[in-house]
Parts: sequence; structure tokens; C-alpha cells
Amino acid sequence: MPLENQNIEYKESWHDEYLKWICGFANAQGGKIFVGINDAGVVIGIDEAKKLSEDIPNKIREHLGIVCDVNILECNKLSYIEIIVVPYNVPISLRGRYYYRSGSIKCELTGSSLNEFLLKRAGKTWDEIVEERATINDIDFDSVHAFLQMAAKGDRLPDTQGLSDEQILDKLRLTEDGKLKRAAIVLFGKDPNRFYPNIQLKIGRFKTDSEFLYQEVIEGNLFKILSDGLQILEYKFIIREVEIEGLLRVQKKGNYPREALREMLLNALVHRNYMGPMIQMRVYDEKITLWNIGTLPEQLLETDLKQFHSSFPRNPLIADVCFKAILIDSWGSGIGKIVEACKTEELPEPIFVAFQGGMLVTLYKKDELNITKVGEKVGEKVGEKVGEKVGEKVSVNQRKIMDFLIENNSYSAADLALKVGISQRKIESNIAALKSKGLLTRIGSNKGGCWKVNEKENNDF
Repeated sequence: MPLENQNIEYKESWHDEYLKWICGFANAQGGKIFVGINDAGVVIGIDEAKKLSEDIPNKIREHLGIVCDVNILECNKLSYIEIIVVPYNVPISLRGRYYYRSGSIKCELTGSSLNEFLLKRAGKTWDEIVEERATINDIDFDSVHAFLQMAAKGDRLPDTQGLSDEQILDKLRLTEDGKLKRAAIVLFGKDPNRFYPNIQLKIGRFKTDSEFLYQEVIEGNLFKILSDGLQILEYKFIIREVEIEGLLRVQKKGNYPREALREMLLNALVHRNYMGPMIQMRVYDEKITLWNIGTLPEQLLETDLKQFHSSFPRNPLIADVCFKAILIDSWGSGIGKIVEACKTEELPEPIFVAFQGGMLVTLYKKDELNITKVGEKVGEKVGEKVGEKVGEKVSVNQRKIMDFLIENNSYSAADLALKVGISQRKIESNIAALKSKGLLTRIGSNKGGCWKVNEKENNDF
């Protein structure tokens, strides 16, 4: 059987709790739940398969209001059940709660993520909703005029010659029946935080994760945060090394490229969930991280980001205005620009990881601090014994996972994805492989338990 993934879930036996998983599949891309198969994908069978095949459809219909195909299958004379869940275009709830399948985990939608989900199911996006509290006096028209100057350098903006300021906003589809939409406030508002708290960029300088030095918080509309944020970042937080060539001071290779920093911040501003926390940037001696709230579109995986992929903007009106200002394109190439800029500066490839309900981008300054070498450094300190025993019987990433779990046995799959530098789905796949080899054991529940790395006394792994 294939390993568990975004569309497949294995359960050894049936519990009504698993209606949450069915709800999650129905609200996402659909999928299958197999009852009578363990986490390793081995059929162990179930008792009373026929009775369950009758009870489960009734429970689904009663509690979720949907219909699923439930089939009895057989392998090696062992019966197991297949539940086929199709995706629904309307929101599905279980006892008033909404669940969603993200990657290979089930999560409950609450707060801003629930609001965004319900809007999407209604065929709307957050940025196109009219802001009833706002008036034209809340718009900073200096920002609008600065935008027009940027847009004049290209041919993406419709003709605005002779139009009033209000007509220009309407031309950009930022008003409806004379009322401002949320996108207008985010893009051109005098004080967007008066309407939506946390339209801010927080930059912190750190020596280590626990050693904080100083910070700045930048507020304002999107264009102000982009301009002021980059300026403050470069002049207050980043020390750029230079070398002398003749009479000239030349920036050394290995400095953070401005193009990468600009694209990082711009992507965060355009694609973030504006009902969530502020954008957070951490500057260390050897790296810069940027986190913004907002999960990947369900059409994209982490592995798609560094290769050709289509654009699925969370805030299409905001993205369209930035496109007209020649700040972005509409082809999903922003991440590619970050990667290429780092490559030009001879820096390690940046890391993009789904983390705590958002996206975390990490730029590394020097080769010796490349994320691909972190596992080796941890192994040298805490994982030599297991590393020697495992040898070449496990992959490089599996070895890193074991090393990190020796360092801290309570790391979650999301934590490991961040540290190893691969997607959470790949972490879960590697963990399943390590468990099947007997090298890793889960102690306790998935939520409150921990991991045990098995140090076998022979090398026959």
C-alpha cells in the first residue's frame, strides 16, 4: 500500500472521532480513509466489516450531511474498509466545527483561517470585501500618485488621463458603489492599522533564538511598508562587507542580495492573510528569516515552489495593483527570483517551509551555514553513535531526522521540516520508513508523546 499522504489516511480501527478526517477531506481535495490498515500501510483487518460498512455511511450522512462511498475490500483473507470522500464546493461542518486536510494532517479551521475558508467557498476573497467604516478621506493620495508614477514605466495600467482620484480607484476596481474595498485600505490607506491590526512588519536583531538585541516595527500601507522596511533593514540591521579594489569600495560576494530581500518582503505583503499576525523578520549573524501568516494554496506543494508553477494569489486585487505597478508579474516567478539572486551572490539556496500556519523563508549568508550541513553538525555533537550504526542503510535526510530527534525527542514533523529543509510531507514519509525499519518508535499520543531513537546493537540495519 502507498504511504499516507494528502489524499490517503490509514486507521487500524473505526472510531467516530474519524468523522473529523472525513470532514477535512470534504473541505479540501477529497481523499480516501482505509480502516483496518496500520500506519506502515500493512493490512491488519477489522472485525464486523459488514456492520461497519452499513453504520459508517449513516454516521456520515447524519453528522456531516454528505454521502460517501464505503466499500469492503480484502487482502490475504483480511477484510478492511475503504471510505471515498469527494471534495465539496460548500463548507462542510461537524457539530458546528470546520476541519480541513492540509498535507497529511487534519486541522480545525478557526479565526482568520476559517473566515478565509468561508469567503472562498462563497466565491469571494478577503481583499474584495467593502469596508463599510472607511471613507475617501482614509486614502493617502500621495501613495496613489506614487503608484501612478511607477505604473507609468510600463504598459500594464489602463489609461487614467483626466480621471479624478476617486475615478482612478474605481478604475483599479478598488471601490464598489462608491465605497472602498479592503484592498484600497491595504494599498493606499493613511492608517490601515485603524481598520486591520497587524498590518505591520516587525524586524528583530538576534544573536541566537533566545538572545534578542533590538527591533523595529514598520506600519503603514503596503507601499510604505515595502519602501521603509527595505531601507531600515539595510541601514540598521544588515552589515554589508566590502573590500577595496584600487580606489573603489566593492561589495563582497556573500552579502544578502537586495533583489532577494525585496522579493521576500513583497511576496509576504501581497500573499499574506491580513487578518492574522504581522509579518516577522529575524536577522541573525548568519541568516535572515521571514515568516508571514497564510498557508499555501491547495493547488501547490512546497516542492512546487522552486520550479515552474502557476500563480494563485490569495489577494487578487492587491496582487493586480502590484502587477500594474511593475512590482510583480502574474506568473508565480517571485520565488525563482529569490533563488537566482542568491545563486548570483554565491549564497546557499534559500529554504521555503510551511511553518505554523504560514510560510517561512530563510536566506543564508555563508556556505558553511547551509541548511544541508546542519544535520552533519548536529550529528557530530549528539548523533555519532546512531550515525555510525545507521551507516548507508538510511538516506541522508533520515539520518538528519534521527540526529535532531536525539537532540530533542519532542520535535514535531513541522519542526523537523524547518530544521532538515524539506517539506513536512517528506518528513512524515521518512518517519514512516524509519518506523518500519525499527529505528524510530513513537511513545505516547501523536499530540503529547515523544520519539525514541532505537540504537540497535548491530550494524545490520
